[in-house]
Amino acid sequence: MLLELDHIYKDYIQGSMVVPVLKDITLHVEEGEYLAIMGPSGSGKSTLMNIIGCLDKPTKGNFMLDGQDMLKVKDGKMADVRLHSLGFVFQTFQLLPKESAIDNVALPLIYAKVPKRERMRRAAAALDKVGLSERLYFQPNQLSGGQKQRVAIARAMVNNPKILLADEPTGALDSKSSKQVLELFGKLNEEGVTVIMITHDSGVAKCAKRVVDIFDGEISERPREEVGS
Repeated sequence: MLLELDHIYKDYIQGSMVVPVLKDITLHVEEGEYLAIMGPSGSGKSTLMNIIGCLDKPTKGNFMLDGQDMLKVKDGKMADVRLHSLGFVFQTFQLLPKESAIDNVALPLIYAKVPKRERMRRAAAALDKVGLSERLYFQPNQLSGGQKQRVAIARAMVNNPKILLADEPTGALDSKSSKQVLELFGKLNEEGVTVIMITHDSGVAKCAKRVVDIFDGEISERPREEVGS
């Protein structure tokens, strides 16, 4: 099992009050799955994504990623886990505005201490894979929203992570660009990439092969026959 969350709780402290956000979450994801976690604003889906992405820790529970107990990983090593095991795609792209597409994609490889020639080769190959081989040296302000998101996906995949995490990846896109990005996720999943996507949009969620609903910090599995219908 690639990802195992068992009896996860997450509370926040507001003044003297304890505010429960996640309540007894158990979620297992196998390698090669395409999962959508769907819920409205305030449902706890972003908090769950932050825990899966090792950006936050649960208040209690068990969290295993690729056989490693994430709650025993020291903070200094957590960045290495995120760098090598997880790729992130955000609604707002998070591209460096003054850097070219290829330099944006190569950024994780700098942190991974990959030599420059190899960085550029791998970044160019990643951009070619998302259909942007003719936009290597374009800056973000020269790209459409859909192209920016494809650059972000190339950056997320350039280090060959175990899991691609996408947080509302079509939220800032028009319908045509959204369709292209979702088709790309489907293609990557067919090639063996494990995709976990957070969304509030049922039309986006149905593109996944498995859907989990989250509401008021609790999850429920959607029957397989309902997914994609």
